[in-house]
Amino acid sequence: MFIDEARIRVKAGDGGNGCMAFRREKFVPRGGPSGGDGGHGGDVIMRSDLSHNTLVHFRFNPEWKSDRGGHGLGSNMSGATGEPTVLKVPVGTVVFDEDTGDVVHDFTHAGEEIIIARGGRGGRGNQHFATSTHQAPREHELGRPGDEKRFRLELRLLADAGLVGFPNVGKSTLISVLSAAKPKIANYAFTTLEPNLGVVQVGDYPHVKSFTVADMPGLIEGAHLGAGLGVQFLKHIERTTILVHLIDVSDGSGRPDPVEDYKVITAELKSFDPALAAKPTVLVAAKADVANPDKLKKLATMAKRKKLPLYTISAVTGEGIQPLKFALGDAVALHRKVPMDEPRNEPAIAKPARKKPLYPPPAPSARGRAK
Repeated sequence: MFIDEARIRVKAGDGGNGCMAFRREKFVPRGGPSGGDGGHGGDVIMRSDLSHNTLVHFRFNPEWKSDRGGHGLGSNMSGATGEPTVLKVPVGTVVFDEDTGDVVHDFTHAGEEIIIARGGRGGRGNQHFATSTHQAPREHELGRPGDEKRFRLELRLLADAGLVGFPNVGKSTLISVLSAAKPKIANYAFTTLEPNLGVVQVGDYPHVKSFTVADMPGLIEGAHLGAGLGVQFLKHIERTTILVHLIDVSDGSGRPDPVEDYKVITAELKSFDPALAAKPTVLVAAKADVANPDKLKKLATMAKRKKLPLYTISAVTGEGIQPLKFALGDAVALHRKVPMDEPRNEPAIAKPARKKPLYPPPAPSARGRAK
């Protein structure tokens, strides 16, 4: 089950109470206070993990809490620290504060880890309240409560290329040919009900060795108003490097004008987010084995006028698949900000400058130098 949104409530552990105790040992007269401190409550930690690709484990388990800290004991023994709770999320998860709507963190790499709720501090025992004039204190502190917060999780797939177009234009067939992905393929509209990811291997290509492709559910006119499947899945291509716009140029689509198809889909992308329509776009004329020459010519004229690259393919016969694959590799390598095939260089942590002493040591005397 593909779940890309979830709401959770987290509760960090409360701190343990400080202890009030006095030493009662043989041969130790007037032992004094010996109450230990309470342990700190456990934090709630969120970590990105490659073993997860959906938020389904949060949909049915929306509440998470950590252990509280142990109470302090006598003989100056502190309570145990509460065990933290680690929540694993897929790479590409954006965490929003449910109350304010602010973005807490955006997980773009595997292994990122943040503390989303801090455990409460443990209370101090009565040993900390002893003074020269108050040698038998009976004061002690209670543990502080841990943070309690609500978050909204939103998964946005990380892909280099996103396939968009009308339903049943061949997007799922294309991703099954380009990669090892096995999406559902059928001869009816809205076959794809959730995004599919595939990794395209280019081999020993000079620019890029592999890139990822996301297959989006089909769009129709009025999708931004909720028609069809709406635009709820378009958030998954907000991070894509390029858009691959598939247009059916056969007579079996039931749409006579491929240029109008392009305008409708572009308008829906712009209605969702103007930045999507401004992404680098590659036009693909699909189903070339049964193409209508007039449709193909009209689409080629429009692509030339808009200066968009156009590739004619047939996923059934394999026509144009290899040129399209290498062209997408070139486009991804040109617009990708950080190459996936190269290790990411994490910024080094700058060391603080060494401060000069406020009072420099005095120079050695002449007597000291003589020695």
